[in-house]
Amino acid sequence: MAKRTSDAAGISESNGKVQDRGQGIPREGQKVDDEMGEFEDRWEDDIESEEDMQEGENDDFTPAMEDDQPSQPRKQTYLPGTKLDADEQLTPDLSVYLLLHSLSYAWPCLSFDILHDDLGSSRTSYPHTAFIVSGTQAGTIPGQGRAKDEVVIMRLSGLSKTQQFSDSDSENESNDENDIEEDSKLDFLTIPHIGNVNRIRAAPTLLNSTIPDPYHVATFSETGKVHIFDVRPYIDTLSGPSKPRQKVPIHTINNHDRSEGFALEWGQSGLLSGDCDGKIYRTVLTETGFKTEQKSFLGHENSVEDIQWSPNEMGVFASCSADKTVKMWDVRQRSKPALSVMAHDEDVNVISWNKEVDYLLVSGGDEGGIKVWDLRMFKQQPSPVAHFTWHTAPITSVEWDPNDSSVFAASGADDQLTLWDLSVEQDDDEVPISSQDGQNLSIPPQLLFVHQGQRDVKELHWHPQIPGVVISTASDSFNVFRTISS
Repeated sequence: MAKRTSDAAGISESNGKVQDRGQGIPREGQKVDDEMGEFEDRWEDDIESEEDMQEGENDDFTPAMEDDQPSQPRKQTYLPGTKLDADEQLTPDLSVYLLLHSLSYAWPCLSFDILHDDLGSSRTSYPHTAFIVSGTQAGTIPGQGRAKDEVVIMRLSGLSKTQQFSDSDSENESNDENDIEEDSKLDFLTIPHIGNVNRIRAAPTLLNSTIPDPYHVATFSETGKVHIFDVRPYIDTLSGPSKPRQKVPIHTINNHDRSEGFALEWGQSGLLSGDCDGKIYRTVLTETGFKTEQKSFLGHENSVEDIQWSPNEMGVFASCSADKTVKMWDVRQRSKPALSVMAHDEDVNVISWNKEVDYLLVSGGDEGGIKVWDLRMFKQQPSPVAHFTWHTAPITSVEWDPNDSSVFAASGADDQLTLWDLSVEQDDDEVPISSQDGQNLSIPPQLLFVHQGQRDVKELHWHPQIPGVVISTASDSFNVFRTISS
């Protein structure tokens, strides 16, 4: 499927404010003495006679002030799949978000990656700052033709807590004077790019390391070329004084000819790129520069949709395809895959390999299914250890939480971004949840959270240096959020 095509010709305004640069007490009982005679009521209550009451029956009635106020619209919890009326709209329940911001760029950026920074790991102090790199799918400007595409290096700052949580912190979080509500801000620098950016990926770094120099980022263009850029000077400029910046790629891979692709992945064993013709190429960094092997990995019968390096075995990677399979490869054998599994009933769009539990892999298909695989069972007759059918449209992105090996996130073309926890088991005493029409909903116990509000969600990533924070991109905005369950 054409996963990166956006119907949006522009960007709608975001929900958040973003600056773009470059964006009566009862009386006690009293005993009366007969000799005392009449006494004064200390509350000075006036006792009306029956005549007085009859005379006042025709007095004008003054309604209570609140009767003049329009009634507030009734709020109710939205359950995915419920049809909204024309006068209804979704608004986020901020009591379930520790952090929630929406930021927009001039054009849709349907692929992005999170850049390593030197602000520290396991950060908890607010407001947060994050660096990301994205690629545009520019549209047409009336009277000027098609706009030029770009690689955009972004600095997202002022990512403060939601108001509900800005006054008090949890036990494990700091209580800094800087933890105040403020507007989020998007600063950016751009690099010209020929053609739409189908996929963009930054080279991996160690969690506690410094920012790499050079810092390589690869793009897969709609033209079929894979470009490699150095974004380190751009990060430095966004962080401080301006640095000289190269506006052209430092290397371009031409092996795919004119066949575009969406599969792109860095690893210690090199850069992998897979195209719509089913070919996968490996590019390695040598002493003299980047070199792409001339012979491709052959085995897929349709477009290669995603690729993942093994987290612990050098030279081993997994790929998924529109041919409905997930395949395992060894770089020493290009002519055929080591293992192949018919994974979904339709195209397999995305995969993610668990970095901590290295035998777990999650996949998402065009039919909307999410499957978790135990790779130790691939040599036998494999079946998924978990299969979720909550989403009602193609899965567009999946990724394991780098700070919690049992948790992963997924997004779909049904405008849902879901968080899942495989460690949660079924509670037999749990009361079923009913929809507005009274029907019981089948909600998997592993489903932690459903995030909505974006249109046409394409990609998500957990921030490895800010635990629990998820960033997602869609045709209308970037969202940065953290839930109370993460």
